[in-house]
Amino acid sequence: MVPASFPSTPTPLGANMGSTDLNFHIGDKVVYPNHGVGVIEQISSRSIGPNVERFYLLHIKASSLKVMVPCQNAGSVGLRRVVRNGEIQKVLDLLSLAENGSNGDWKDRFKENSDRMRTGSLIEVAGVLKNLIALHQSKPLSFREKKMLERARYLLVSELAMARNCEESKVEELLTTALSKCKLRFPEASELQA
Repeated sequence: MVPASFPSTPTPLGANMGSTDLNFHIGDKVVYPNHGVGVIEQISSRSIGPNVERFYLLHIKASSLKVMVPCQNAGSVGLRRVVRNGEIQKVLDLLSLAENGSNGDWKDRFKENSDRMRTGSLIEVAGVLKNLIALHQSKPLSFREKKMLERARYLLVSELAMARNCEESKVEELLTTALSKCKLRFPEASELQA
């Protein structure tokens, strides 16, 4: 996280980004794992010791954070493009299927869900959301699991809204319909806040 004004040299849009990165451009909508959707505002270079490193400056939508990600590390930190229609359908299909696998032991379940959230994969986030909703309907969630459910809900809704270029309320309706097919109820955001 860095302040919005940092010394840098802007990079031209058409500059070759090299083969080790994902080749994002200014204005691209991206997902930064566990933080959500953002937009690449700038591509800059900074001197770090004798080396010059290139960075993406992301503006994270929900928190207004500015995050600098080294271009060469974009893949390893999980930076990726917002999902497309085919992937959206896979998420909806997963949410509407009746099968549900959740570990019985709280510690193991929390670790497994945390690992899945860190992958940055929207399918994994959707799986965590579904498992926690199913658990929430059978018994109260712990404080940490409730926070994780709130986070998974936010990540899923915000990315799908950006991908479909629509209001979050429309995505919430879509998710409610998908989950109702397997008798699960999509929680309102206000239900999850402590």
